Amino acid sequence: MAVRQTIPRAREFDSSLAFLREGYTFVSSRCDALGSDLFRTRIMMSPVVCMRGAEAAGRFYEGDRFTRKRAMPPHVLWLLQDQGSVQTLDAEEHRHRKRVFLRMLLDPEAIARLARTFRGELNRVVRSDGAHSALSVQDMMQEALARAAALWAGVPFAEEEAAARMRELAAMVENAGSIGPSNWGAILLRQRTERWGKGKIEDIRDGRLSIADDAPAAIIASHRDLGGELLPASIAAVELINILRPTLAVANFITFAALALHEHTRWVEIFREDGHDELRPFAQEVRRYYPFFPVVAGRVRKPFDWSGHHFAARDWVMLDLYGTNHDGRIWEEPGSFRPERFRDWSGDANTLIPQGGGFADTGHRCPGEEITLALIEEAVGFLTRDIRYSVPPQDLDFSLSSLPALPKSRFLMADIAPA
Repeated sequence: MAVRQTIPRAREFDSSLAFLREGYTFVSSRCDALGSDLFRTRIMMSPVVCMRGAEAAGRFYEGDRFTRKRAMPPHVLWLLQDQGSVQTLDAEEHRHRKRVFLRMLLDPEAIARLARTFRGELNRVVRSDGAHSALSVQDMMQEALARAAALWAGVPFAEEEAAARMRELAAMVENAGSIGPSNWGAILLRQRTERWGKGKIEDIRDGRLSIADDAPAAIIASHRDLGGELLPASIAAVELINILRPTLAVANFITFAALALHEHTRWVEIFREDGHDELRPFAQEVRRYYPFFPVVAGRVRKPFDWSGHHFAARDWVMLDLYGTNHDGRIWEEPGSFRPERFRDWSGDANTLIPQGGGFADTGHRCPGEEITLALIEEAVGFLTRDIRYSVPPQDLDFSLSSLPALPKSRFLMADIAPA
């Protein structure tokens, strides 16, 4: 019989303030100090086990071991998923709903169509805003991604509503890690988006809005649950937002990609000289190296033992995404930006986990990873081959205690012109 061990405890009685203060390094710093890949603490006075590493990711994403129900703090859930979304479902109900997203997000033609739409929107933004003295990469990418996602989904923004929709989607991403007034304001903005989305779903179902059958909004509107019933329009609206919001969130990766090009200029020359085969390794290293989500949380559904420890039903567990992406046992020189490490990468699903681990078709791994990579690649090609720009003096530092982290200046470009 395996000998059970006591999981070490963090020094703090409750680590809520420490987590907010330290952000992305909270879990890994304590694992290092305790000499363990897992430890116990409290967050918001609730007991939680924090863990990191490829083996921990394998346990976390294996089968139906964890549920996302009651795993996220409500203020995060309401902004990023909301009740009834696919990520809050389990077992066959989750797999049945997720097949809708796999159908939309893993089809190569659909991915290519979104990438082309995104490129067109980037050109439109540069034509309309490029004459400004300085243009933020983050803002430019958010606008182009939001408009492209809506067009691709089959629910393009009317011009008079576009600014409001983009502001609402951006607020969901930028305030998910905050508490207090900014978070509450973002939740109110999200409610506006949900009303808009519900109206679009009802219009599609009632025939007032005619779109292609393979458009994501049409697929969501026509989806039936395990009982053969259409999703309530409010839940279908949530799933529509779960297409639009994550697409806009790719702007965070792209802004860091622009920073990487600025700080590692040899890659600019590589891409200008074609370098198409290097786009995927570069995009993967952007996802590994730079901060996106710090952790993902779950509640134990099926008790299990791992590494001498027992996990009981309903135990709350957090997996360290950022720390696993910077684990020196997995990655050589994890603190260095080295895209070449992905030229011959094995593709281990539990080592590179910026958007979660495991497998998209059987677990909770984000089905939008291929779209994320395609959009980063499209943006890198645009920044290096389609336009020329200067980088004015600005504050490009970013803090790992900010959730989400971004360069403080949101990366300003000036003197933008066609290449």
